[in-house]
Amino acid sequence: MSSRSLIHRITPFFAARLRENQRILSFSSASALNEVASSSSLSSSSQSASPSSDDVHMTENCITRMKELQASEASEEEKMLRLGVETGGCSGFQYVFNLDDKTNSDDRIFEKDGVKLVVDNVSYDFVKGATIDYVEELIRSAFVVTTNPSAVGGCSCKSSFMVKQ
Repeated sequence: MSSRSLIHRITPFFAARLRENQRILSFSSASALNEVASSSSLSSSSQSASPSSDDVHMTENCITRMKELQASEASEEEKMLRLGVETGGCSGFQYVFNLDDKTNSDDRIFEKDGVKLVVDNVSYDFVKGATIDYVEELIRSAFVVTTNPSAVGGCSCKSSFMVKQ
């Protein structure tokens, strides 16, 4: 079988997979917007500051590394770790980590020991209850999602995942 023939056979599979992932993301976007609208009507006194099982958690390694990065930045603005979810990767969705100094109105902020983790509402639907770690390996050093209750599978490098249907 030629490689050209193989490409023609697997292209529809990947196209269907991308369409399904975009459908899931657009559905999550709509539910996130509804959640923002309903939560904005709550008074600030009714929201508790106690940790929840739906919070996104950070390990000590993650907090230590963020403090090191904040100390090395000469910026007046304190950097926060931003976690996002995009379509792509070898399992359908991929985690994206960035350093950011701004928040948006739809962001959720999780703070521990002075380190802030920011997750937009759409991505939050995919990472509720997840744990973020910082790992140093021979190949790379990176922030990774070590556990994610919303994921049913993923790649071995922990940079992409599949969601429960």
